[in-house]
Order: sequence, then structure tokens, then C-alpha cells
Amino acid sequence: MADVPAPRVVRSDEHLAVVDKPAGMLVHQAPGADDPTLVAALGEMLAGGEDPLRPGIVHRLDRDTSGLLVVARTPEAHAALSRMIAAREVSREYVALVEGCPPSRTGTIDAALGRDHRAPERVVVGGRRPRSAVTHFEVRERLPRDALLDVRLDTGRTHQIRVHLQAIGHPIAGDPQYGSRGRYGLERQFLHSRRIAFDHPISGEPVQEESELPDDLMAALALARADRGG
Repeated sequence: MADVPAPRVVRSDEHLAVVDKPAGMLVHQAPGADDPTLVAALGEMLAGGEDPLRPGIVHRLDRDTSGLLVVARTPEAHAALSRMIAAREVSREYVALVEGCPPSRTGTIDAALGRDHRAPERVVVGGRRPRSAVTHFEVRERLPRDALLDVRLDTGRTHQIRVHLQAIGHPIAGDPQYGSRGRYGLERQFLHSRRIAFDHPISGEPVQEESELPDDLMAALALARADRGG
């Protein structure tokens, strides 16, 4: 992919920030990875948590998943946001373009996820040390060959949406690990964190932010809408 742009801070106060992360950026440093990170880009804005390599981080997005996440700017906010995420009090909604179309308009995938015994960089249903995972989806738009889904998480496991959708036979378009690389010219999976909503952990006021699809996903969606399989 091209050079990664800087993340965009869409909301910030003394306690937290909501950030729009570009594709190609890790949230925090990973072993053996040289990619740019959100932690490095935000620098001293972040605070809280026990891990010095991931200050302020309370949840993550995959490197090539774009969109919104909330980060903490104080230890108090970090502790409160972490509790809220564990209690499912932070609403996280995504949009995904998937191969094919689910037969039902809505669905819930409740399947524990763990690391693949043979390829530990991959996540599978079951696997090693599986943890419960629940994903809800709704078909937003039926396309000639594929479908655009709204996806909501109850849990936030590594690669959860990608693996769950693959498990029901509808992998995310362009996903190099779990789908078809390069579909509609995509250089990454068509997955975007489009909306985040929660009550502010300190003030209690409602927080809600939305993010438009980035240009590469808009271009792929236009091709998917025009694709008649011929």
C-alpha cells in the first residue's frame, strides 16, 4: 500500500479521544513489525494502562481495517473505558463488503475463536485456546454478486469479523488471509469501523461519531455495484 496517512482525531477532550485510523496502520507495535502505529502517531496524547507499549489503548482494529476507535488520555478514563468495553457498553458498528450474499437479512454468529494450530498467525473457529465471540450482521445492500453488510460486535476478538464471516461462507472482499486477495482492485479487506457510540466515562454525556468510507473502499463498492459477472 502507499504511504500511510496520519490518523484523524475527530473528537478529543482531557479524558479521551475518538480517532479515525487509516488502513495500513497498526494500533500498537507488534513483534517483528515495522509498520507505523497509532500509538506513535498520537504520542503524548495517550495515557493509562499497564503496558508501556500500548498506553491509552482499550480496543484495537486490524492494521488494514480503517475507521473509528476510542483511546484514553488519562488512567481514570482507560480503566473506565476498559470496563465499559468488557460490559458491552461501547457500541461498535462496521461496514463490510462480503463475497456472495447471506440467505437471511439479519444473523448472529456465535462461535468461539482461537489460534490455528498449524498457522498461529491465523484465527479459526475453535482452534487453540478458543474464546467466546459473537458477531451480528444485517444486509444493507444486495449487489449483483456480493453484499454490503452492517456488522456489530458483542466481543472484540482478533480477526473476529473476518473469521466469522468466512465461517458462514461469505468472506470479506479483498481479505488476503481469509478471502480473495485483490477482489475489485482492493489491496486490503473491505472492512471499516463506521460508527462508535457510548456514554462518556467521566461526564456521562452521550458520545457518537461516524466515519465515511475511505476512497479505496468507495471505488471498490462502485465496481461491485456494476459487476454483472460477465
